[in-house]
Amino acid sequence: MARTLLVSTRQPGAFPTLADALEVAEPGATISLDPGEYRETVTLTQSTLTLIAQGDVILDATGLGPAITTTNATLTLRGLTIKTGDDPAVRAEAGRLELVDCTLTAGYGAALTVTDGAELRATDTRVTGGQYGIVCSDATGVIDNCQISDVTDDGIIVRLGADPTIRNTTITNSGFRGVYVYQSGRPTLENCEITRTGDAGIAIAYDSEPTLRSCRIEHTRGVGILVGSGCGGVIEGCRLEHTATPAILVEPGANPTITEALTAPVTEKAEESDVEKLLSQLDAMVGLAAVKAEVHALIDEMQVNTWRRQAGLSVGAVSHHLIFTGAPGTGKTTVARLYGQLLKGLGVLPNGSFKEVSRRDLVGQYIGHTAEKTAAVVEEAAGGVLFIDEAYTLSRSSGGGADFGQEAVDMLVKLMEDRRDTLAVIVAGYTAEMADFLDTNSGLASRFAKTLEFANYTPAELVLIAERIARSDEYVLGPGLQDAMYEWFAGLDRDANFGNAREARKLLEGMRKAQSGRLRKLGRMPDREDLTTLTLDDLLAATGS
Repeated sequence: MARTLLVSTRQPGAFPTLADALEVAEPGATISLDPGEYRETVTLTQSTLTLIAQGDVILDATGLGPAITTTNATLTLRGLTIKTGDDPAVRAEAGRLELVDCTLTAGYGAALTVTDGAELRATDTRVTGGQYGIVCSDATGVIDNCQISDVTDDGIIVRLGADPTIRNTTITNSGFRGVYVYQSGRPTLENCEITRTGDAGIAIAYDSEPTLRSCRIEHTRGVGILVGSGCGGVIEGCRLEHTATPAILVEPGANPTITEALTAPVTEKAEESDVEKLLSQLDAMVGLAAVKAEVHALIDEMQVNTWRRQAGLSVGAVSHHLIFTGAPGTGKTTVARLYGQLLKGLGVLPNGSFKEVSRRDLVGQYIGHTAEKTAAVVEEAAGGVLFIDEAYTLSRSSGGGADFGQEAVDMLVKLMEDRRDTLAVIVAGYTAEMADFLDTNSGLASRFAKTLEFANYTPAELVLIAERIARSDEYVLGPGLQDAMYEWFAGLDRDANFGNAREARKLLEGMRKAQSGRLRKLGRMPDREDLTTLTLDDLLAATGS
């Protein structure tokens, strides 16, 4: 029979550290931890173990990597508080993971990740912080009576055929979606409550078929439930209140079964704290100091205008249309999304929705078709932001006969004025080309409140962007790699083809491919450090240096 091992710095005969106990623990062992804070990590492979907290026990792995990592193992955690910085708090690949009355806190990565056929059993567990709360990828299990709050993006992600049962669980204050189901996800949600999301309460995409029963979804900036094309599933007895309209959005090609859904869609003004949270998200973006200052100034002015109206004072007509200029990959689309949510949070726009279009969405093939298409796009975007990328292409002839781009510009000028109070149009493109675009109609420039110039990222900012992307994909940069990447970015030509953040993503993708080739030649099975570390050799191989 496996024995119980005691970890304590106070009791005679106990193991002083968790690592000491793990070193001698046999399969099936139980490790009991005395109250206190432990600056350690746990890695378990093809074994069985139980960790039990005897009081307030904190496992703090901030700066050390993931706090707990299991591979094809069976691990039970009871009563622990687990903290990390930019890494997952707990990660399980295959095997079985059980959490009872635990608290997980992460900084940037996912708080809890289960993958590769793993079975998760989480009961009475709290998840706070992190980019994502819980990620179930090709996994199964039960999440019961848990609380997920204050995550940056999605509260729960279910993907790659995962089919967990999630019941009696609350998800609050998700920066993006409460639950995101995609890539053939098949979860069951029962008696769950999803509130205060930055976008949709539940989003379903890419051939997924969840079952939603007796769930309550409210106070969402986006729709309550979004069912994407090609998706199905069951929505039964759910209640949706204070969401964007429609409460349940079923896209063309989707075929869910919806029964007994109670919807009370209400567009309401968000609390001021929500606006501050959105501004914090803006401030957390890399670089863009001038853009951030301009957006803050715009929001300050709108807030004061709101207070003046409430005080019965006069407020002049204000345009919310903007021009974004600069090279690609500088965050224009992300800032545009946040701008729409900020306007909704201030009560300036009804729903803060975001619709991105290009020339082909606006320009028709015959006389009258362009005006019809443009009007339809504006109607769809009403209440939120219409983002027109590479807007200068509207004033360029496509060649080969009649071109109706100018008709789209002229129609936009009229509709931007007609919909001034319910629509924000943002046009984006290269600086010089956008200046020429504004000259195509005498009234076009006057429709916009301000021009925001998005400067190219500096080499230091590109290194930071690359590091964030790597962390989110569970990679770390090896010794000396940051300095070498800085030199690489500093040597790139800043011409019209410079991609800014896209250069960082492209470089990381090349380094990951180089790492794969390097690991295949090791002659042994790579360990976790091998799999997660990118090296100088990978950079040299990716850049051909």
